[in-house]
Order: sequence, then C-alpha cells, then structure tokens
Amino acid sequence: MPSILLAGPAAEPITLAEAKHFLRVEHDDDDDVIAALIAGARIHVETQTRRALIAQSWRLTRDVWPTTGCLALLPVPVKTLDAVRVYKSDETTLSLDLSGFTLDKSDAPARLAVVHGVPPAPERPAAGIEIDITCGYGDASADVPEPLRQAIRLLVAHWYENRGLIASGGEVAVLPQSAAALIAPYRVLAL
Repeated sequence: MPSILLAGPAAEPITLAEAKHFLRVEHDDDDDVIAALIAGARIHVETQTRRALIAQSWRLTRDVWPTTGCLALLPVPVKTLDAVRVYKSDETTLSLDLSGFTLDKSDAPARLAVVHGVPPAPERPAAGIEIDITCGYGDASADVPEPLRQAIRLLVAHWYENRGLIASGGEVAVLPQSAAALIAPYRVLAL
C-alpha cells in the first residue's frame, strides 16, 4: 500500500542544541549541516523501523478492499484514523463514515477493520481508496523512545565525522553497529 506524507513532523526527535552538545561542537558554523544531519538521521531511523517518530499525517492508498476486511497500516504507531474515501467514476470522492471501521493500534503494523457491512468498492481501478492517518509517538522529542533518539545522535555523530565519500571497499560503515543495535527492537517486519 503506497504511503504519501501529507504533513511532516513539526520538530525533530533531538534538538540542534542536543546534537551539538553530543558532538561537542561549540561554534555555530556547522548549524545548517548538523540540522540537515538530524533530519537525515530521523528519516533513516523511520525508514529502517517503519515508524513515525514525531506526529505526522499520512495518506495510504489501495486499489481494492481486501477480502479479509482488514488493512495493515504503516507507518506505526498510528494515533488516529482521520478519513477514509473511495473514488467514484467521475473522479470525485465519497467520504466513508469512520464509525464503520475499527482501528487496532496494538499491533505493528496497526490494523484497520471494517465493522459495519461492506464498504463501497472504488470505481477507479488504481488507488481508488484513500485512508488518512495521523501517526507518531507524539508532538515532542520527549515522546520518542530514548533508544531511537540515541540512534539518531549516533548517526549524526557518525555522519558529521565521516563526511567524505565511502570507498567501494566500505572502510566506513554507513550504519554504525551501535545505532543498528538500538534500532533493531523497533523494526516492523514486512507482512
């Protein structure tokens, strides 16, 4: 199920000040570089874990309703189900009543199940169903699990110290083992 980011996080899991303290950088010359590394590290951790760290809005698309009546939703953790729409043949959308669905947030991936009847079939052959969700641990960096915040710090430090190109022999690891170990328990496996 393709996912489209509608609204990214309003903040990063670690602040520029936290990153500079971790790096032991006392000047402001590299603030833009460090800020970019923080964002890149967050995206890397989110991609590796299939999780949203800070609250963000996503749109998931699907061609048809599954025969099981249950859809897996990624990224996790899902906070709210915001909208479910199906496309009609004239390219307009029909918003479905959210009370006809139940959201199981306890699993990773989260599951959306139909509870009342059968939802209308989309009349558009591709991406005829749209599901909007809000996901993430919260709005503040303190809401993000500390192991994932530490993985971001380690990635920022690693990338800050190793800004050159990585040789084909691989003498500099793209993902330090310490960061990989912190990320591993949070990975959501493919279905």
